[in-house]
This record gives sequence, C-alpha cells and structure tokens, in this order.
Amino acid sequence: MDRRMFLERSFAGGMMAQAPQARELQGGGGGSTSYQVDVTIERKQPGQPHKGKVFAAIQPHCDDIPIYAGGTVLKMIDEGYEGILITMSDDSMAGEGSSYGDIVLKNENDTKEMARRLGLKEAVFLNYPNHNMDAWPIVEMRARLVYLFRAYKVDTVLVYDPSGLYERNPDHYVTALAVESACWMSRSEWDYPEHFRFGLTPHGPQEKYYFARGPQLMNRVVDIGDYIDQKAWANVANGTQGPCGIRGSRLRRALAAQGRRLPILGDDDETANRAYSKHIGLRRDRVRGQQHGLEYAEFFHYIPADQSDTDEYVRQNAVAL
Repeated sequence: MDRRMFLERSFAGGMMAQAPQARELQGGGGGSTSYQVDVTIERKQPGQPHKGKVFAAIQPHCDDIPIYAGGTVLKMIDEGYEGILITMSDDSMAGEGSSYGDIVLKNENDTKEMARRLGLKEAVFLNYPNHNMDAWPIVEMRARLVYLFRAYKVDTVLVYDPSGLYERNPDHYVTALAVESACWMSRSEWDYPEHFRFGLTPHGPQEKYYFARGPQLMNRVVDIGDYIDQKAWANVANGTQGPCGIRGSRLRRALAAQGRRLPILGDDDETANRAYSKHIGLRRDRVRGQQHGLEYAEFFHYIPADQSDTDEYVRQNAVAL
C-alpha cells in the first residue's frame, strides 16, 4: 500500500454503499444481477455481552488493522472480547530505515506497541515476504491460520474483504482469501485432523468483519465515536510507516520554520502526533460517520454466524407433545 497516497484515495472506499438505505449494484453482460444491501449501524453495547469470545484481527501489514478497524477492535474488547493480532507479512518493504532488516525490526516493534494500545492480548507474526505474498502457496497460509484459529478458539475475524473491488496490493487480497477459506475449514473434523491428536478441536470463526480500501458491498457501519481518541493514539505507534505516526510533530516543526503553526498541534510532539492522527490522518472516519449521523465510523461487509435452517424451522414450528 502506498501509505502517502492513502489519505487522498481513501475516500473512494465504501462509495458503493454510503447511505443507510438499501443500495443496488447492477451487473452487466446483457442481463443484470442486483444485490439489496441493508445497512446496519452497530453501536456500543452496554455491559460485556461478548465475554468469553475471542476475535482475531488479521492484517498483511502493520498499519492495516489500526487504520481500517482500530475503533471496532477497541469497541469489541470493551464489550468483553479477547483479541489477538495476526500480521501476515514481514513488513520489509514499507517505512523508513537504514536497511531491510532495520525496517523489519522497526515495524515489528511498532506493531507490538500498536497492539498494546488497542488492548490486544497477543501479536503473532507469520513473516511472509512483503509485496510478494501472491508467490506463496495459499494452502500453507491456510494451514497455519487453521491451527491458530483452533488453538486460540477464535470466534470472529476482522480482515480485508476477499470480495473487495479494485484491490491492487497482492498482500491484501491473498491474506483475505487465505482467511476466508481457513474460517470454515477450521470448523471441519476432516481438515488437518492431526491437530486433534494434540488436544485441539474443530473450532473457527463464523462472524466476519471485512474491510476494504476500495468499493465493497458495505452493510455494517460501526459507531466508533467513543474510541476515536484511543484509535488515533494506536495509529501514532506506527511511526515507521502509516498515514499517522510522527507526522504531526514533523508538520509542527516544519510550520514553525516557516513562522506558522496549526493550533490543534499544540506545543509538544505527543500532542501534535495525537491531533494529526485524529483530525488529519483518520479524517475518513469522520466523513464516513457524518454520512450516517455519527461522529466517527468504520465500514465493513459484515457476515454473521451461520444460522441452522433446521434450528430455525424447529423454533418456528415445533409444538408440545
């Protein structure tokens, strides 16, 4: 991902479904296919209704989850979830550093700090080659993910949308495809049965929050107004790459050299970086929120847990003996 171009291009994301009413996408080729998408606004739930559940926030690069889903991660933890972070690539091709190894180390350290600020329980690194994940067998990625889903008993995932349109970064769409297939295979007793010899059981995510850089069938708007300050602070942790990081302090110094200042940047580096992250780096969240009467929001294609047709039929039709 070209991090410097993120802010200018990110407004295109979600343009396929930005209003709360149903949207229709027409197919071509002589016929037409329409999709009716009902958009739900998801707000903070009181108490901890998800106590005992686990989610995996999965990203190819260290700044993907904090940019696209950081507020939702914070909200889910507030509602009782435990969360783990899985980073797929070695993050060797983006950011500032003196060498390949230096960039990898800086991004890894940034990721660990970002995960801490989001309240995630653990950060796992799979270290596939950055920008070249499409040269790696998806079946291997799937196998590793299946193991992690079972070992951590993951119920929900947040990851790039495997059906997102116009995604040009192979790391993004390969990660999404590997996760999509691993979700259902991890629940199968026939896939990777060797896991069961060592105490694991079939278990995998059924609930999915898919985010995208470009157009997608968006059906879930998550209200992150209560979490935007902490999300902004988590994005500051990505100082090696990302649209936030230490850009606020750099901008403050650059303006001072010109005899100017932005009042929101304050008089110290921490204030500048937090303010830049919230008001400039993450301004897309503000725009998306305003489209739905919210202060800040994140967009997803949400897939709920599978509902058994048998269970639903029994619920509606069973009678007492």
